[in-house]
Amino acid sequence: MKILFCASEAFPFAKSGGLADVAHALPKALAQSDEVTLMLPLYRCMSFERERLQKMAEKRLSFGGADYRVTLHTLQYAGMRVVFVESPPLSERDYLYGSPGSAYGDNDLRFALFSHAIAAFAQEERFDILHLNDWHTALAALFAREAEVEGKILFTIHNLAYQGVFDECRLSLLGIAKRHFQMDGVEFYGKINFLKAGIAWCDALTTVSPTYAKEILTPEFGCGLEGFLRLHAGKLTGILNGIDTTLFDPRNDAMIACPMKRKISTFKKCNKKVLSHAQNDLPLFVFIGRLTEQKGVDLLIALVEELASLPLRFYFLGEGDPQIGMWLEQMSKTYENMEYYSGYDEAFAHQLYAAADFLVMPSRFEPCGLNQMIAMRYGTVPIVHAVGSLKDTVHATGYRCGLGLPYTPNEA
Repeated sequence: MKILFCASEAFPFAKSGGLADVAHALPKALAQSDEVTLMLPLYRCMSFERERLQKMAEKRLSFGGADYRVTLHTLQYAGMRVVFVESPPLSERDYLYGSPGSAYGDNDLRFALFSHAIAAFAQEERFDILHLNDWHTALAALFAREAEVEGKILFTIHNLAYQGVFDECRLSLLGIAKRHFQMDGVEFYGKINFLKAGIAWCDALTTVSPTYAKEILTPEFGCGLEGFLRLHAGKLTGILNGIDTTLFDPRNDAMIACPMKRKISTFKKCNKKVLSHAQNDLPLFVFIGRLTEQKGVDLLIALVEELASLPLRFYFLGEGDPQIGMWLEQMSKTYENMEYYSGYDEAFAHQLYAAADFLVMPSRFEPCGLNQMIAMRYGTVPIVHAVGSLKDTVHATGYRCGLGLPYTPNEA
């Protein structure tokens, strides 16, 4: 099949979270049997060598009473073609999403432009499947329908909490016909909802775990769209995400100090040695992820005095809510056995997975989450809430570390 896989980010080109890992691993796996094109925005902040890119085409997209210059670039990567969309409103920013002092900035125009580019490209090249991911690409389902693009449209919700909601006054600017601003279309409490476009105009709808597919049909997890999702439940399926086991392979991971041999206890001790203040006689707990209420990091902060009194070490790695970051920074200064590292460092994250005894992931909700899967690859015990994919992937009866190696909890 010819598959066009579209996302706002993908490792190793641009990454802010788990979407980038899935947008790397899934197309790479599909490319083993199918003809896959991965389509991404070309952000100014991307760090790879630009000279690798080959210019494909230049075109103009007209919508909302304006013309937009778009340049398509391409390169071959991991057995697939990657197409980058470059246009000043989309690309000339020092960030993937948002802007200083604003939750969204001009993201509505940026990703409407990206969606128009996706639909135009799909119309020209004719794919069997147009696979759209999250709100950033959701409008492409509507635009592809209007352009009578051939092939089936698959839309995947990675996190329902992020929907792309914008003011109604932007409707014309974004190239959305007024007739679509109604309950069965993109209207959402008097605003435009990008995610609804993906749900309404796709042929098949998926989420990233079976449990999350059930949860989003309820008021507790539906984020205001549970009723709309129930209307489209006939095309909804939960398919569990996976990880790239060649990238996360403790036996051959160049980002960690010591590769995994037969004994996990030796593996852990060796990798703890390169961490500051880590001690082999104390269990090492880690939190890796976004500093948001969803991830439950505030629950750990509420327990900090109790945790600090226990014989353990706790490392936090992440970025997000500035207030949570300030709390963690203060905690790190106050308690000797607590360490906070602001930002996200891919290599350091791998080292933490390799050294840690326990990964703590107290998410209030978790569509999929990859951290727990990565942790288990490195023989690290995940401690999680039984929600979403955490319920699907972590089992109280125990686990093996995913390498076919003998493992029991007391060995770590």
